[in-house]
Amino acid sequence: MSKAQFIKENLKAGELLAGLILGKNGEPDYHLVLLPGQANDVTWKDAKAWAKKIGGELPTRREQSLLFANQREAFEARWYWSAELYAPASGSAWVQLFSNGRQDYGYLDLKLRARAVRRLFI
Repeated sequence: MSKAQFIKENLKAGELLAGLILGKNGEPDYHLVLLPGQANDVTWKDAKAWAKKIGGELPTRREQSLLFANQREAFEARWYWSAELYAPASGSAWVQLFSNGRQDYGYLDLKLRARAVRRLFI
């Protein structure tokens, strides 16, 4: 199947194909799809709720790296929430800066941006 045919058969209007995530430790491989829209000035909890409301989830750190590599132009050069909590600092989660790909952590009550993804398992 060609990439164009795959996109036509599997993506909805406004969605972007980010690429393939290889499963680790026996987990399945999957295609990562970036959903349209963005939440602005939201806490981590509100970002997760927004993503769920539109039928997606916040991306993991690994997924954010793929999004930076393949769909960077779909993001503002700002910080975005990931789905992953940052264990060493209580009350914080991983974030990614889409101007340069840097990953760090932010406190859960900060107001950042969010994008949602969905996964097409192979």
